[in-house]
Amino acid sequence: MKKIIERIKFFVHFLRYDIWRVTTSELSKSKTLLYYVLKTIYLSIRGFSKEKLNIRAAALTYSIMFAIVPLIALISAVAHGFRIESTIENMLNDTFVGQANLMPLIMDFVRKYLDTMSGGIFLGIGLAILVFSVFNLFSHIELALNNIWQVEKSRSFVKQFTLYFSGVLIFPLLIAVSSGLSIYINNILKGTFIFQVFTPFVQFSISIVPYLVSALIFTLMYLIVPNTKVRFMNALLAGIIAGFVFQAFQSVYVSGQINLTRYNAIYGGFAAIPLLLLWINISSLIFLVGAEISYTSQNLRNFDYLEDSENISDRYKKNLTYFVAFVIVKRFEQNAPPLTIEEIVSEYKMPIRIVNQIVGVLKQAEIISEINLDNGVSVAYQPAVDINQLTLNLLQSKVETKGSELFLESKSEEMDHFWQQMIALQEKRDKIFNEILVKDILN
Repeated sequence: MKKIIERIKFFVHFLRYDIWRVTTSELSKSKTLLYYVLKTIYLSIRGFSKEKLNIRAAALTYSIMFAIVPLIALISAVAHGFRIESTIENMLNDTFVGQANLMPLIMDFVRKYLDTMSGGIFLGIGLAILVFSVFNLFSHIELALNNIWQVEKSRSFVKQFTLYFSGVLIFPLLIAVSSGLSIYINNILKGTFIFQVFTPFVQFSISIVPYLVSALIFTLMYLIVPNTKVRFMNALLAGIIAGFVFQAFQSVYVSGQINLTRYNAIYGGFAAIPLLLLWINISSLIFLVGAEISYTSQNLRNFDYLEDSENISDRYKKNLTYFVAFVIVKRFEQNAPPLTIEEIVSEYKMPIRIVNQIVGVLKQAEIISEINLDNGVSVAYQPAVDINQLTLNLLQSKVETKGSELFLESKSEEMDHFWQQMIALQEKRDKIFNEILVKDILN
């Protein structure tokens, strides 16, 4: 038992510290894949707690409940224009198979909603509510994914409107094409010899179609909705995982409803509503966990030296800041091409997370400036001040004094005296720094 506990502690320590200190170049291909999987799982679990995904899922549940009838109404209206409303209704019944008792009621609401909008003053009001509800839902979904991807700026209103409602218009067409393909397979190919030979394979393919459709929908959401560049393979990985987990949850949920007779006895006809809330909440949670997987799998390099970076000492971070400034200045002095963040990370084996922070500090302090390379595709950095005037003292002063100072209203004489004394001590300490240029540190 003692050995088991020690091994568990070793594994936990390995996951928290050691695995993040090993670079890809030090590993074989098999170990690289294993470390990739372990890191992604660890970061996804960590992100679940840190990003409070359960709270975000609850917020999405409210938005979906608010918009479910208007959204289905809008999709049904588009489907009616293409004369495929029955196909869409069948698809919705298959999707909400766990809500078989509630779907007729929802569809009845949808029909009444569309009838109310068909004329008179309610046409404008109903259309406005419909558009607002759908737009509000998609904007909340984008906000949730942007927060996971740490994107601070959302799309403009015009881009959001265009993206969201283009998706709503295209969705029924995709369902119609899918349905047409199924009809073609069943009616045209069913009597052929090839179909008879491959019947087991075809049956298996049909059984996994819901999993593939879910995976495709999740993949497209992870790929398109965040306001940042998401690599297809990372979106696909997350989409497959989330899609298959979602369908597995559907199966468990449907089979579990059989054992909820006692629950139905308590709530009666209202039992379907809390069950729908539960289904939407867990589905939202699966969706957000998938988004976390897509983010972590794409940005694993940002988490090198994870625990060390989060607990870095001020002294070490300050020295790394001076080193990055020295590298950029030295390249400029030697008339060498300016370095990008990726090149600094690759050349000096530094964590990209820390380099990003340092470059941000140096930019704010106006020590360096960025220049566009390759027609704006990538960004490199060069000195923003005369390198023959950039002493260690000036560098330190610009970095340390960037921001607000002396803003306290209730200052005391003792505090003022202390401040002046500290400045005097720092001036004595910095005298030698004032004589050394950054470019000459190693000379």
